[in-house]
Amino acid sequence: MRALDHKLLRDLWALRGQVFAVALVVASGVALLVMSLSTLTSLRTTTDAYYQRYNFAEVFAGVRRAPERLVDRIAAIPGVQSVETRIAALTTVEIAGTRDPVMAQLLSLPEGRAPLLNRIALRAGRSVQEGRDNEAVLLEPFAEANGLRLGDTINVLLNGARRSVRVVGIALSPEYVYAIAPGGLMPDEARFGVIWMGRDALAAAYDMEGAFNSLSLTLLRGRAPAPVIAELDAILKRHGGTGAVARANQISNWFVQNELAQIRTMATILPTIFLVVSAFLTNAVLARLIAIERREISLMKAFGYSDVTVGWHYAKLALAMTAVGVMLGWGIGAVLGRWNTELYSAFFRFPFLFYRPGGAEFIISAGVAMGAGLFGTLGAVRGALRLTPAEAMRPPIPERFRDVVLPKRLTGVLDAPTRIILRHMLRTPVRSGASVIGVALAVALLITAMQWNDAITLLVRGHFQQSQHQDAVIGFLDPKGPSARHVLDRLPGVLAVEPMRIVSADLSHGRVTHRGGLTALPQGAQLQVVYDVHGWSLPVPAGGVVLGTLLAEKLGVRPGDTIEVEVLERDHPRFTLPVAAVHETWIAMPAYVSLHTLNRALGDAPAFEYAMLRVDPAGELALFDAVKDLPGVASFTVKKHAIEKMFETLGETILIFSGFFIVFAGALAYGVVYNAARVALSERGRELATLRVLGFTLSEVSYILLGETALLVLVALPVGCVAGYALVALIVQAFETELFRLPLVILPAAYGKALAVILLASLLSAAVVRRRLNRLDLIGVLKTRE
Repeated sequence: MRALDHKLLRDLWALRGQVFAVALVVASGVALLVMSLSTLTSLRTTTDAYYQRYNFAEVFAGVRRAPERLVDRIAAIPGVQSVETRIAALTTVEIAGTRDPVMAQLLSLPEGRAPLLNRIALRAGRSVQEGRDNEAVLLEPFAEANGLRLGDTINVLLNGARRSVRVVGIALSPEYVYAIAPGGLMPDEARFGVIWMGRDALAAAYDMEGAFNSLSLTLLRGRAPAPVIAELDAILKRHGGTGAVARANQISNWFVQNELAQIRTMATILPTIFLVVSAFLTNAVLARLIAIERREISLMKAFGYSDVTVGWHYAKLALAMTAVGVMLGWGIGAVLGRWNTELYSAFFRFPFLFYRPGGAEFIISAGVAMGAGLFGTLGAVRGALRLTPAEAMRPPIPERFRDVVLPKRLTGVLDAPTRIILRHMLRTPVRSGASVIGVALAVALLITAMQWNDAITLLVRGHFQQSQHQDAVIGFLDPKGPSARHVLDRLPGVLAVEPMRIVSADLSHGRVTHRGGLTALPQGAQLQVVYDVHGWSLPVPAGGVVLGTLLAEKLGVRPGDTIEVEVLERDHPRFTLPVAAVHETWIAMPAYVSLHTLNRALGDAPAFEYAMLRVDPAGELALFDAVKDLPGVASFTVKKHAIEKMFETLGETILIFSGFFIVFAGALAYGVVYNAARVALSERGRELATLRVLGFTLSEVSYILLGETALLVLVALPVGCVAGYALVALIVQAFETELFRLPLVILPAAYGKALAVILLASLLSAAVVRRRLNRLDLIGVLKTRE
């Protein structure tokens, strides 16, 4: 082993405390990067394999009722590879022992063969047999949540007729990786599921012999879906087509891809913070080491070592410190990546999981970490290379301190140790600033972690409490008239009823088109209001439309402009609406009109498809039982169940990730504070020993050393609060989608918790440095050459 390599190992051991501090910060960044990238790679690989293995369609279309003869015409559209039709319907389900309303999406399976597209992945049992109209296959999460097994019987309402069906299979589907009820925000496995039955059984129940109301397509390789969708919509228009969507906009796939995009965002933003701080720490350690080893550097150069060799020696020291963190981060990241991937897989319910990190995650993380480490050494190594042997043999030129004059009022109050602290901080602003930045970034990370729960709570409160004052929403298969409202008024437990209508529509302005929907409310609505998140409600316009801010920005409109509406139902009527107002919302991209305006535009008498219900809690169970017997019910949503499920689902993930950030940010704070105190002890060991000899007590000397660190931490706390707000704003903007936008809110409790964690980590690192100070060899330090 070469002499310089021996020296390298000795230096690493002598600096083991600081090496560990740097490695801890590097390991946190590398672990986050490996975890995020391996999770992203594994989930993307699993999703792609799942979609391919079970022939997940690329275009989906709904229609009121279309004849099977259209299949040949659709298959002839340029770019179409395969076509499959089916029958779909929303219905209610009765499960023994369950009084809550349970909804299900009914889907038909071809008779006597497996589906061509959107094949199901059987987990238990078998598929339905040809000619059996009383057999069903259930989506696995739905079956598990309701305790259903093979051979159990459930009652399904088929177009108003109750039928008892037997569970013969339990399956998963690429179409329902994220199984969410229409209008829902989160999966509710116990109250919404998917049921597959034979095509003939559903055709007979819904009058669909020789017809279909759902269609799936795959495309030839390289073909864009937009032209195919345009021709498909034109063909289905006269049959009540509701507008085709590409796979990218299919609700389950949209949620999955959105989660992958958020993981990619996290992999970009957060590890960067740790690696930037590690560069600062590496520079501080090497700068101090080179300052101490001036004599050794001169001897190395005098004995013939070139500038490059000497510079590479110290660069290797930085790489070695970083490598320790990389190895530790690889191990932690691999474990967390596996665990995180399994968490997502269980949430999305994949039938299999590919967790096979290809090595790219580790290479990328190592490359980025090593690059940050080398970048942090540039200044220190450049200083070593500039030293000539003769200059390096001399003691360093005493540092030229600026005359730091403290205000007389301040010096009169402060004791001598405190004045020493303030003067040293002011005379080393760069180093003090680096420590402040490192701790501030740790505070920012903790604030980001702590605010998630507050943001989710505010989002749920704004959507479900300020905007929605009903207790339940019931939906029907077909529009209902005023007589249906009277029926709802007489249901047990119902205190108030308000009609509502939601239609799919293309909203256009100029060349921009948004495929979404119109929500029609009665004027003066009380149970569902147009609520702005800033705290006020807007009236339902008499003849215009109120748009969400994000939708208005997408269309490029503002109040007073006009948008064109094409309703994606029946004969696709077109009409224009003036933009009456724009309001801010955190969920979806809504467009509100008055119920009278929509019915008139569609040429309908007063009609509605949804009804909002205010319910007496004492009559709730009786209402649930009554709803099961109502004909034509497509959905029934209880608001309190939706709120509970949203908090439950988000709580499982948010709290876990918050825990990750707390641990990693605590490690960052520990590394920064320890390194700052340890470098200060190394630099000022002779000074502190001199003070001890002059009669300063150990407590006073400790106060001088650790008081400076404490003051830096205290300065960093408010800076970190500001940085935390900025980081939260950045992440909120990065996570913005058409469905969700997190509120930019940070409650005082989030700041308080973040600061408490930082103070705890700082106290821990200070305690470790204090132990070294207690063991300071006064005679040895005073003999040391400057």
